[in-house]
Amino acid sequence: MPDLVHEHSVTIVTPKGATYTARTYAEQQPDGTWQGWIEFTPTDGRGGPRRTDRETTQPTRDAVAYWASGLEPVYFEGAFERAHAD
Repeated sequence: MPDLVHEHSVTIVTPKGATYTARTYAEQQPDGTWQGWIEFTPTDGRGGPRRTDRETTQPTRDAVAYWASGLEPVYFEGAFERAHAD
């Protein structure tokens, strides 16, 4: 089951004016490593979230959280483009 590891302060605004918040989630893999991805949730509650595929693989959950804490706002622009609706 995925763990929420970091809530980002960045807000994504689409060309149509929709806004999304970003959160990083992690899940332990069968080999013991942790996979991390970013989920974008619409702030107005309309529509479902958009989720990237794996953005990182780290040895521990804490390492995913550390990775997520260092992401710069420009990173989220690309991640939002890579994200797809569930």
